[in-house]
This record gives sequence, C-alpha cells and structure tokens, in this order.
Amino acid sequence: MKEPPEFREPMLPLFEGQELFVTGSRAKALPSYIKDHRQRLRQRFMEGGAQAMPDYEMLELILFRAIPRCDVKPVARRLLDTFGDFARVLTAPKERLMQVRGVGEAVVVELKIVEAVSHRLARAKVMKRHVVSSWDALLDYCHTTMSHLETEQFRVLYLDRKNVLIADEEQARGTVDYVPVYPREVVKRGLELNASALILVHNHPSGDPTPSESDISMTMKIMHAADALGIVLHDHLIIGKSTELSFRSAGYL
Repeated sequence: MKEPPEFREPMLPLFEGQELFVTGSRAKALPSYIKDHRQRLRQRFMEGGAQAMPDYEMLELILFRAIPRCDVKPVARRLLDTFGDFARVLTAPKERLMQVRGVGEAVVVELKIVEAVSHRLARAKVMKRHVVSSWDALLDYCHTTMSHLETEQFRVLYLDRKNVLIADEEQARGTVDYVPVYPREVVKRGLELNASALILVHNHPSGDPTPSESDISMTMKIMHAADALGIVLHDHLIIGKSTELSFRSAGYL
C-alpha cells in the first residue's frame, strides 16, 4: 500500500522571535532560507573568525548541530537574554539551561563540549610550564574556568621545586558567597604530590575580587599549615568578572 505523501512545508512563525520548525520526520532537505542562512554563517566564520561575529551568531553555529531542523536564532537570543553573555551561557548549570525554551539535552551537550574544549586549550598553556614565565596565561586560564561561575569554586595549583605547575585541582564548591576550605586537606594533597609551593585560586560570583575577612583568615591558616611542612604559599588569587586580586600584590602575604 502506497504511503500518503508527507507534508514537507515548514510551519511559518506566527510571532516575532518564534522558532520555525520543519515538519515531517522523513523530510530530507531544509528550506533554502534556513540552509542558506546556515551556510552564510559558516562561511563568515571561516573567513573572518569569531571576531567577525556577534555572540548570538556564535551560539547559532553551536546550536546548528544540536537543532538541525529549526531556526535557532530565537533560542540563541533567549540564552543570551537569560545569562547575559556568551561565556555565561557556556558555563551555566544544566538545570538552568534546560529552563530556557527551546533548550534540551542535545543543546546542553553541545554547549558543555565547547566549554570543556575552551578549558582544555587554556589549561594546556599553563600545565608543566614555569609559573612566573607564563603568569599572564595562568591568569587567562583562571578567568576562563572560573570568572563566569555562579557559585564559588576553590582550586589549588601545586608547583614543584622549579615553580613548574604540576597539578591543578578543584578542592571545593560552595554557594554564591561561600566555599568550604579545609587547610589540612590542601596541605595533605601537596605532600602527596611532592609539591614545593602552592597558589590558591577562588572566584567571587559577585564580580568584585575584594577579599572578605574569611578569605584572609583561611589564607593565613593554609599558609601556616603549609609553612610547617616546608611548602611555600606563593599567592592567593581571587577571580572577579573582569579582573583579579593577588594577595601577594595587595600586601596580604
């Protein structure tokens, strides 16, 4: 028996910003206006790079893979409206991303892949490198991985005798303004790695890197515990939205 012809016309959006979906699971070709738009964006990216494209178009390029049969521009714009900028979209928790209309598991996976790639690229520039000679790269890495987080994260960078970064480890995650830190665990891990020095790093989701009294107190406890075991605390970096504070440079150490 011959199957009835499949309806292949797109459902046109009724309102500004509404997604355009292509109906029919067996449809083989996208409408030309969607296909041409995608091709134009890809070509502009290859010719001019990311700097030639606004954030919402960069998001569209990512969403093309996750939503192959839909006009993704409204989804990209909703993501930016919800989270503020491209980086905050990538680092947003899965639960919050899924609350945005048009976002499903496939979209979250693509966003998190891009986030992980950016972290690995930044990390590759600092791991097994001398910290002093790669200080700017280290700061870039810290900002890439932490400045857009919505809750506090505490990391410890462990260095060898030549001040080469041998390990970067997340010690704890907390709330928007607090993260639990245990000096004994920080120093114990340093001994396990045979580290000679430490750099502490944590972020302030508020964007202001000014240390709190608890930040200062915690830093002093770790410094004294490390010093007793022959491990030097080089610095404590607090990462804000667009800047950072060094305890060493600010005179706290």
